[in-house]
Amino acid sequence: MLFIRVLRGGRPKILFEIYFIKTIRYVFLADVIFLFSIQQAGGLVLINDLLLAGLILLIYFTGKIQSKQERQSLFSVRGKANIPGFGDLLNRLKPVFDIRLEIGVVVLALAIFSGFYFAPHLASNTISNWFLESILNIEDTPVFGFIFKIVGFFFMISVLMRIANAIMAILMGSKKEADFAEDDHKDNDDDHFDDYTEIK
Repeated sequence: MLFIRVLRGGRPKILFEIYFIKTIRYVFLADVIFLFSIQQAGGLVLINDLLLAGLILLIYFTGKIQSKQERQSLFSVRGKANIPGFGDLLNRLKPVFDIRLEIGVVVLALAIFSGFYFAPHLASNTISNWFLESILNIEDTPVFGFIFKIVGFFFMISVLMRIANAIMAILMGSKKEADFAEDDHKDNDDDHFDDYTEIK
């Protein structure tokens, strides 16, 4: 990253540069997770393990996008404050975010992850193998391995919470729509008059 900053010469990052780097990061993450799934399965490519790993990867990417959206909304609200110079400062600190490019990067990473199932040998390269070995070495280290497992445990809890929240949002959204339709139907019934309505 320092090398990239030196090449940039202190100028601000452009949109292409940000999402190009993010694409590389996400693709390598998908690659390492694929290799880790194979390693955990004893060198076998098991579809069930890959589906679970892909689901976790999708939830992780979705969480990152939602977090970016929340930060964007927060900066937008604070940017409306009538404080001289405060809006300009927030605009400089505001992270670059393009929902279409975010989704495109995620789709590309997941597509490459899925493609490794048909060509597993493409997932094995020097950089990805080094990352995988580093992660496994950290996991085997007594102190750092324990911390690593604790972090992994809380990450899994957050994944399960996101799944539960998504299910609840779908269910509550359907319930609210049904309640709204029922209330609208009741309002229509209240406004309805028939021939036997007594007018006072």
